[in-house]
This record gives sequence, structure tokens and C-alpha cells, in this order.
Amino acid sequence: MITGLRRLVSFTMIAPIVGGLCAPALGADAAHGGVIAKRWCAACHVVAADQHSANADAPPFADIARRLPDNKAIAAFLTDPHPKMPDMSLTRREIDDIVAYIRGLGPTPPLAPAEPGGVDVERPKKG
Repeated sequence: MITGLRRLVSFTMIAPIVGGLCAPALGADAAHGGVIAKRWCAACHVVAADQHSANADAPPFADIARRLPDNKAIAAFLTDPHPKMPDMSLTRREIDDIVAYIRGLGPTPPLAPAEPGGVDVERPKKG
């Protein structure tokens, strides 16, 4: 019984440390997404602010970031290519990286309101 308890205590102490070490490897890498976008997408899309020309029929990535409401919508856009877009056979990781890159080009999401109902109320100061 005591051995089992020691194992449980050891596991609960070690698991968060190991999980914390692995977590950064699991997140999307916007910088890598930018590299992929510049290599594969820039022939048709404007993928960066310093790019000056692209196919007029292909929306710039910044427009995609503004038009598509969330990461899932952008991922769907990448995984289900439209007729003029070639099937790039991107991996899930590459899609996540490109989504992070595109999301970084768009407007920042609005902050949640401080008070219910969306109204900030200045509270009277005590004193």
C-alpha cells in the first residue's frame, strides 16, 4: 500500500515537469509556417508585407486572416484546396504552422469585456 502511494506521489510530481518539457514541441510554429508560405504559396498569394506582386485572383494571406473567423476555418481552407489551388499534400503540422502564420497577419482578436454586458464600469474609490 505504501509503495503504491509513493509511486502515485512520484508520478504526480514528475508528470507536470515532463509535460512542460514536451509542450513547446506541440505548439504551432508561425515562423516555420512563414517559411512554407514563402516557398509554396507566394507564387499566387501575397504572403508577407514586403511582397509586392501575386496572382490577382488569389487573396492575400492578410485578407484570409481577416475573413476567416478562426483557426479551424483557415485549416479547412488549406486542407480542401479550391480548383485553382494545387493539392500541396501538407502534413497536419505544416497546416498548423501555416495557420499560425496567417493568424499572425490578421487583426488581433478583441479583448473580452471587463464587465458582463460589455460595459466597463468605473467603481467608486474607497477612502
